[in-house]
Amino acid sequence: MSHMPQQAALSKCPSCAEPLEPGDRYCGACGYDLSVVPAPPQDRPTLTMNASDRPAPGGVAWPVAPEPDSSGTPAAVHLPTDLPGTDSGGSPLRAPAPAADPAAPGVRFDRPQEPEEYRLQAPDPRVAAESAPTAETPQVCVACRAGRVDDDGYCENCGHAQPRERDHMERESGPIAAVSDRGLRHHRNEDAFAVGHTALPDGSPAAVAVVCDGVSSATRPDEASLAASQAAGEVLLSALPRGTHPQQAMHEAIVVAAQAVNALAGEPAGDHEHAPHQNAPACTIVGAVVTSGLLVVGWVGDSRAYWVPVDRGAPPARLTEDDSWAAQMVAAGLMTEAEAYADERAHAITGWLGADAYELEPHTASFKPDRPGVVVVCTDGLWNYAETAEEMAEAMPLDAAVRPLHSARVLVGHALDGGGHDNVTVAVVPFPAPPQGAGSA
Repeated sequence: MSHMPQQAALSKCPSCAEPLEPGDRYCGACGYDLSVVPAPPQDRPTLTMNASDRPAPGGVAWPVAPEPDSSGTPAAVHLPTDLPGTDSGGSPLRAPAPAADPAAPGVRFDRPQEPEEYRLQAPDPRVAAESAPTAETPQVCVACRAGRVDDDGYCENCGHAQPRERDHMERESGPIAAVSDRGLRHHRNEDAFAVGHTALPDGSPAAVAVVCDGVSSATRPDEASLAASQAAGEVLLSALPRGTHPQQAMHEAIVVAAQAVNALAGEPAGDHEHAPHQNAPACTIVGAVVTSGLLVVGWVGDSRAYWVPVDRGAPPARLTEDDSWAAQMVAAGLMTEAEAYADERAHAITGWLGADAYELEPHTASFKPDRPGVVVVCTDGLWNYAETAEEMAEAMPLDAAVRPLHSARVLVGHALDGGGHDNVTVAVVPFPAPPQGAGSA
């Protein structure tokens, strides 16, 4: 006869951390089956270096983006042949740099130990539309896909609680779409996004997308990503109609996003009241602004932006450079990109938003593509499964420019098919055909 685990040994649910009572077989909050607790995954963690352990002067000097002046002078822009562009300091994004100390102390793990598989997984975005509740059709359980969901949010067939609001999110705003999914391994979604569209003073359209990835080892990473994405989105959507140059607006948006995350460090005091800046709420950020003929990206951390042209005969490109250990090794010429990202230290990020981060150094870059395409703005939960620009273009549907929501769902599905080890968030921003005769920003 098989031996059932003694549930009294579990003090809290391994899925949602709800306190348990002796003898509980299922979690009363999320419906998690407590009879079997799987082994923890073998995920490679993302690391962040504490501000007190900033690399020595001989380390990599990431480009500093100075505060934009108020002259309103447009920043330089580039054709795709000039990729990867320039940062807000005017320096090449791929400037060579010496290696940082691979054994630098003071790191924290972004992916703490978690159960290998959760019985209740986030819904597959490719079938979300099929199972979405309507006035005529009762909601179907995302776990067994057979039972009806009662008013309390539990399946009448298998008893599983249904996903929380942030487990799977989809949004469209004008020509832009974004999808965020909890993935298959994490117990909650710590990513967040903001999308929107507005008009410039001359009436021409502008599209905005911001994606943030919470640092899991930090306090309240889900709150950090939400605060940063909302703050940055609001700044962009308010600054662009006033005539602020998109690159300057992006810089300001990242600064305000960092301030929003920093503000979380002091409230509530709680467990870290004696050291409010240790393990403070933290996240990465990447954003894109598309106007008529101009593309601007900005970032801090290892979330990325990619360019995929409608004409797949033209080359795609990665528009951002990671603030990470792996990027430092590649820039220093010590490793190939494949070798660096295969190392267990690959996801040690050297830049993030948070009270315990280094001095804030927003990166921004502007481009002037000469053909229509789409901009992919995403967290590493996606690009871990489509790392190169060519791989991202291959995963992207051919009709992405006209079906951005469908394309975002497909990309999230690509990550889930690959293993879904992390939260997955992607925004797809179409870039229209540039106006005839456009030669400058």
